[in-house]
Amino acid sequence: MLQQTQVQTVIPYFDRFVESFPDLELLAAANQDDVLSQWSGLGYYARARNLHKAAQRVRDDYDGQFPASVDDAIDLPGIGRSTAGAILSLALGQRHAILDGNVKRVLARHEAIGGWPGKTRVADELWQVAERNTPHKRVSDYTQAIMDLGATLCTRSKPSCGRCPVKKDCAALLSNSVDDYPGRKPKVSKPLRSTTMILASAGGQVYLERRPEAGIWGGLWSLPELGEQSLSDWCVDVLGSVATETRPWDVLRHSFSHYDLDIQPILVRIGSEAGKVADAESRTWHRLDDAPPGGMAAPVKKLINQLKKSENVAHH
Repeated sequence: MLQQTQVQTVIPYFDRFVESFPDLELLAAANQDDVLSQWSGLGYYARARNLHKAAQRVRDDYDGQFPASVDDAIDLPGIGRSTAGAILSLALGQRHAILDGNVKRVLARHEAIGGWPGKTRVADELWQVAERNTPHKRVSDYTQAIMDLGATLCTRSKPSCGRCPVKKDCAALLSNSVDDYPGRKPKVSKPLRSTTMILASAGGQVYLERRPEAGIWGGLWSLPELGEQSLSDWCVDVLGSVATETRPWDVLRHSFSHYDLDIQPILVRIGSEAGKVADAESRTWHRLDDAPPGGMAAPVKKLINQLKKSENVAHH
């Protein structure tokens, strides 16, 4: 959860997640909808799918015991070199260097390593420094300490250099250039994409589809998107029904790390009671006053709540 997301955002999700899946066996045995619904709103949903798959791999291939070798750990879905190192040093006291975002910042400043850490050359140099600084004793203490140093004192803006335990030999501080490190990611203007989402509503229900595993919001339940087809053709093809009313809502903009998405929602009322949907695994009529059938992306939740309000259905 801490990959890409700050501690204070993560804590309530973490508490709920661990309460729902208190051990590896239960997580591995859970269905993906339950796992994703505990992740709804945190974003970067591949993390949840990878965590679920990794639990299943540990159960099936390693007898339910997390692998003790760094190569085996890296081989699990969603675990890279730094995460594997952190797990094995914190949980098993093994000596491995780590290099998360906080540690990159600490080391880049302390050694005055210029350039954006996303570049291979810069990352390689930071890994060498990380390896060199990792002690042979109390590795888990050191690993936790250097992550916390970056999270609490050596922050991105307004770092508390006066309180830093390694200020005496910090190259960036000594040359009064703390703000220059680490190098910034080259600015690229974000592309803007757009899509039309259909809120098909009938008898206090809304029509939902499960998104494919690959791509954004993989495996989450979502409002269907209108492609090249006309709206009336879509209603007949997908719902086997005609709309009694269609109304566009205001465009909703959602930002991803790599692009912005403008969602044009269209409310489509279906007069008759919702027809049967053949494939319940990936398509469903969802009762607005029920809990969601699984994970949902934030903008989809927002639109469904808007629909609840307009239909006067009690919020969950």
